[in-house]
Amino acid sequence: MKAIHITAALSLLALALPASAQNKQTAVANFVGKDGKENGRAQMTAAANGGVLIEVEISELPANKWVAFHVHETGRCDAATHYESAGGHFNPDSAEHGILAAKGPHAGDMPNQYVGQDGVLRAQIFDGMVTLDGKKDGIRGRTLMVHANSDDYRSQPSGDAGERLACGVVQ
Repeated sequence: MKAIHITAALSLLALALPASAQNKQTAVANFVGKDGKENGRAQMTAAANGGVLIEVEISELPANKWVAFHVHETGRCDAATHYESAGGHFNPDSAEHGILAAKGPHAGDMPNQYVGQDGVLRAQIFDGMVTLDGKKDGIRGRTLMVHANSDDYRSQPSGDAGERLACGVVQ
């Protein structure tokens, strides 16, 4: 049996949808690094039964390292403030931070991602706790954030993930 590459399958899905449905079913985020220059992009696709698939490629990150990847609450990426403008993690249900927390996770908590030797993070991540619509769990108009350290999945309120390295507003 041949494996179908997920990107190709999503492209075929997008072609089958009318333009109005595509806009509701997909989103993009262009990432900006600490220097304020664009350094990556995420493409998001809403899953039929809820959740969002995020395909991401971001360059100019620390090589050979696990980093935290989260959804943050606001739609601002101001490099001059080290991305503090993005606010905290997206947490519409007031849960504790962390996949391993007893009363967690936040909707914006996602697994750590690995940055390769070339300094590029390439990943496909599914977040089943969010949507692309304007409902309480919608992430359109919020930010995706890459942190300098891995998330410990427990520490409150943000997993001791460290400095914010790259930020992208979900359009």
